Amino acid sequence: MSNAIVKKSLLSIAIAGAMGASVLAQADVVIGVAGPHTGAYAAFGEQLWRGAEQAAKDINAAGGINGEMIKLVKADDACEPKQAVSVANRLVDSDDAVGVVGHFCSSSTMPASEIYEEAGVLMVTPASTNPRVTDRGLSNVFRVCGRDDQQGDVAGAYIISELNAKRVAIIHDKDTYGKGLADATKSALNNYGVTEVLYEGLTRGEKDFNALVTKIRSVDAEVVYFGGLHSEAGPLVRQLREQGSKAIFISGDGIVSNEFASVAGSPEYIDGVLMTFGADPQSYPAGKKVVQVFKDSGYEPEGYTLYSYAAMQVVVEALKNNDLDPIKGADWLKSNSVSTVMGVKDFDSKGDLKVSDYVMYEWDNTGNYAQVN
Repeated sequence: MSNAIVKKSLLSIAIAGAMGASVLAQADVVIGVAGPHTGAYAAFGEQLWRGAEQAAKDINAAGGINGEMIKLVKADDACEPKQAVSVANRLVDSDDAVGVVGHFCSSSTMPASEIYEEAGVLMVTPASTNPRVTDRGLSNVFRVCGRDDQQGDVAGAYIISELNAKRVAIIHDKDTYGKGLADATKSALNNYGVTEVLYEGLTRGEKDFNALVTKIRSVDAEVVYFGGLHSEAGPLVRQLREQGSKAIFISGDGIVSNEFASVAGSPEYIDGVLMTFGADPQSYPAGKKVVQVFKDSGYEPEGYTLYSYAAMQVVVEALKNNDLDPIKGADWLKSNSVSTVMGVKDFDSKGDLKVSDYVMYEWDNTGNYAQVN
């Protein structure tokens, strides 16, 4: 039994005894929502919070988890590994969380997940795609998104079969997620017999990439593949265009934010940018209903919003079917399906989805993206 469950049970017994009750008192089920709620990547934290919050509201309205209400706790890691460790310890020691939806950045998810495993807390990430998140063999870790090696395969195949490109520059942001994604795409291209003409790293937070753009132009790249987030992708693609480069710009799920256009300076700069992301969750009937709820409230559920909603559903089903025990819940998830707003999810022994659904999307000059047919 996890530390959080032990504390919860003892608290319930104490309350019941004080009241002279014949049954244990009910208490909230605490679930953390961990991600970059502030800082440069707060747009993704907003997606995670909105999805988890709406899911909790809907589940509570339907009776909660075996009659107990979900209480959400926001845990801001700012996509910084050290801060992720700090908030993970707080969720475990102070908040008594039994489950966590998060984190977002793989570099934050990995150190935090070790704390959750030690405490017996179930963690389901909506967005961390680095293979090592699940390859480390932690029993409590799951994700409702795909992996970078799957995403890289899709990008590599598209570059070869659809773009017929041979001269590819690969750029990454030196972070666990960005470099991992870039390396996965590099591996896929190399397997097709294509060797990149440039492989370079940039630093998160930088905005002046003109020297790098000059290098990219000097090797006459047909395609620029970027592993990283929208905050660096935007300025990079703008400076490519300003220097006259017509190279096709491709990235991954780290640019799935409406802020991509604004950090690029104008939607015109991202026109034609390609990215890999999961198949449109709005294609599922349950997803359409939830999307309408969001829209009626004035919020457009972009990017990972529905992934976070689905992650909450996974956490709740695991707890509901195992007397609120997150350790038993983790075991249960590896042999049971969960119906979510994004369809039925099945997990393998590592906590990965048995089926991944990455496809290619294209941005237009209005700052919107659509799946490529």
